[in-house]
Amino acid sequence: MSQFSNPIKLSQLSTLITDAIEVAFRNKSYWVIADVTNHSYKEAKNFHNFDLVEKDGNSHAIVAKIAGKAWGTSAVKIKDFENVTGQRFTNNIQVLILVSIEYHAQYGLSVTLLNIDPNFTLGLLEQQRKATLEMLVLRNKFIKKIGDGYLTDNNELRLNPVLQRIALISSSISAGSEDFRHTLDNNDYGYTYQVDDYFAGVQGEKNVQQFVDKLVAVYNSGVAYDAVVIVRGGGAQTDFLIFDNYRIARTVAKFPIPIITGIGHQKNETLTDLMVHTQTKTPTKAAEFIIAYNRNFEEKMVTFQKNVVMRSQQLIAVAQQKLTVLNYGVIESSRNSSARQKDRLITLNHKIAERAKSIIFSQQKKLLQISAILTVRPQLLLKDRKNEIKNIEKNIKIYTDACLKEQDEKLANFETAIRIMSPGNILKKGYAIIMKSDKIVYNAGSLEPGDDIDVVFYDNIIRSTIKEKNGYNGRGNDL
Repeated sequence: MSQFSNPIKLSQLSTLITDAIEVAFRNKSYWVIADVTNHSYKEAKNFHNFDLVEKDGNSHAIVAKIAGKAWGTSAVKIKDFENVTGQRFTNNIQVLILVSIEYHAQYGLSVTLLNIDPNFTLGLLEQQRKATLEMLVLRNKFIKKIGDGYLTDNNELRLNPVLQRIALISSSISAGSEDFRHTLDNNDYGYTYQVDDYFAGVQGEKNVQQFVDKLVAVYNSGVAYDAVVIVRGGGAQTDFLIFDNYRIARTVAKFPIPIITGIGHQKNETLTDLMVHTQTKTPTKAAEFIIAYNRNFEEKMVTFQKNVVMRSQQLIAVAQQKLTVLNYGVIESSRNSSARQKDRLITLNHKIAERAKSIIFSQQKKLLQISAILTVRPQLLLKDRKNEIKNIEKNIKIYTDACLKEQDEKLANFETAIRIMSPGNILKKGYAIIMKSDKIVYNAGSLEPGDDIDVVFYDNIIRSTIKEKNGYNGRGNDL
């Protein structure tokens, strides 16, 4: 009998596999440790697709892989996981999940996520956090662990007496930036601030370099900022891992301008919080800290002024009291002396009386001079101090106006440069863009005779086919 006499259909084989898996795994679920890859999320359907993989500990080669999905209640479990851990369910994270197994004739073997353990991921994140902190202290002399806290170059800086010139690092679409500005602008004391925006992504590891570049831009701006404020607000309590990044934590720890954070993490301190001068919980709290700091300075100045006036009044009162006592003592002394000598010096009474009057007159004149000096000098000191305060206010206004004018000129120059270098203007000058398969070609190495290409001019696109390719040294365009 031929070995091909009783073949079965593929669908029949799939049914056999389905039945076998159904029997083996019916009503069973398993806790599995795996890495997530190829994750995608359809928000409209609240549906997650992903692959679970296991990698070799030494070579990192994939030793096992299976498709996974989650929806409905399972998607809610993922959302709860993100809120608890502050970590998005995404690629390249290791998770502990409860899954069931199923087989589909068209789509093959897969698992369905039933639950996910946030404590497992929190443990991994905490291990990474501790390792990063140890690395920061070990590799950088400007970071020291003191008790439960950390001493850095940044948090050892002394804040200026008044915080007015502020560099604000935030996302361009962040509600935190608006909250910060609104709180500053609507303070109860009429304070005004110069706040310059430095927009950067504040979510996800992919934005680490951009974030560091913005700090460098603040340093290179030439503006004498009183503080740098980093804020993040709005949305879920996820994607804070960027603020636990080694490079960002190291950069803020060494930064030469005091940094204030208000990144909105309600549960824990990030590594960035631990490295900076001052940490607050939210953008609003960061603004309130600055307002309170400036208010404290103003109150100290008012108290100092009151103390100067009060001390001057006290000195005048003491001097007047001494003058009264001295005057009374002189009079009493003269009377007593006259009485004791009356019998013996009766013949000299007239001379003594005249002499006494002369002495009294001279002393009164001196006392009046001293009184005048003690009365006028505090007033002169107060007047000088008031003039000094007016001059300081005038100088601050002049400097602030100059800084604002300089920034306006810089912004105008940047706008002109951007317009000149825009792709549209470049194409107007006679240049063209070569594209192949809807991608820009940067050199001829990827092109061969017979390839179809698009030549993009300012107002038209020409579709061409390469007939031949020759070398070119570029000397024809050497101007």
